[in-house]
Amino acid sequence: MPKIIDHDQYRKELLLKAFDLFAERGYGSLTMRQLAQGLGVSTGTLYHYFQSKEDLFLKLMAELAQQDFREVEMTMAAAGETLEERVEAIFRWVESREELFLKQVLLSISFYQEQHNSQELVNGSQLLSTLNEGYRNLSKQYLGIEDPDLIQMLDALLGGLVLSRVFCLEKVSFQRQGQLLGKMLRAYVERHCRDRASQLN
Repeated sequence: MPKIIDHDQYRKELLLKAFDLFAERGYGSLTMRQLAQGLGVSTGTLYHYFQSKEDLFLKLMAELAQQDFREVEMTMAAAGETLEERVEAIFRWVESREELFLKQVLLSISFYQEQHNSQELVNGSQLLSTLNEGYRNLSKQYLGIEDPDLIQMLDALLGGLVLSRVFCLEKVSFQRQGQLLGKMLRAYVERHCRDRASQLN
């Protein structure tokens, strides 16, 4: 009796194994043939699941994002109710996955360096747009942040903290930064509410 293969599950397994190869060697230095060898499959099998190395990479980023979304949901389910508590919970979660996030950031940089027109790719990629929208929705849903500028600031701060802990001699504390940002956001939201109330009166 032929073996039944769950193709979706097998595709995910290939993606997650490919992440380690990409993280170790960088996007640009790997070919599909080398990826197939590292994964222990034939090149034909890899092309059966992925059209190209770029296709594989983008689907890998999508799979990692979906994992992030699920973990944030669990993290927020156990977090407190106040904005400050929820911001601090997000920062603790990022800190717990710091090594993985650092690999993702550095790998993304490697990927964009390899592209001849990376800005066109970023602007034109439906997948990347969808992932960015997913992260924005997380901020809206779990932190109650509607202001797109605040959402961008939060994303930039978290990404910057991950990188700064690599390049700075002094480790920046995720906990202190989370507490500080929580206080700043609370003050901003309270002032925004007062301003809106005074405009209505």
